[in-house]
Amino acid sequence: MKALKEFDIQFVGLKIGSHQFTYKVDNTFLEIFEFDEFNEADVHVDLKFEKKSTLFDLTFDIKGKVNVDCDISTEPFDLPIDNELHLVVKFGSEFNDENEELLVIPHGDYELNIAQYIYEAIVLAVPSKRVHPGIEDGTLDSEILDKLEELAPKQKENKEEKEIDPRWNKLKNLLND
Repeated sequence: MKALKEFDIQFVGLKIGSHQFTYKVDNTFLEIFEFDEFNEADVHVDLKFEKKSTLFDLTFDIKGKVNVDCDISTEPFDLPIDNELHLVVKFGSEFNDENEELLVIPHGDYELNIAQYIYEAIVLAVPSKRVHPGIEDGTLDSEILDKLEELAPKQKENKEEKEIDPRWNKLKNLLND
């Protein structure tokens, strides 16, 4: 894909040692993967690429924010994300990505596209239940929250249930003996 060309790392020309790469990820990147759960994305990816004689050691540091809709109130909010992904790339006879921490690429390859790994790390950094911070601290004022509170089942206080039958008190004394 031409759109993901900037995520190709041509490792043949790199010297043995540590190399740094930085990437800026936004909605256009996520649209390539047909992912539309985020309203907006502003993510910064720092990649530490360690080239060794027989393998590559990649460490992705992903920080930023994504704008998502709250699962309770449907209000959009910015959700900070912070994730780290570690990947080891080795050479083998054929391509193999069955292990999530180990990638085997054929001996003849000269470049590595890391876009899929960045995409997965961003998506996995977002919790499955997204709750607006205003709901947790009670500062969000929303019509949907007011309606949910109005329709919530009311708890009836029954004094008869709160009073303990004196027979049970006698049974509690058996535990103390």
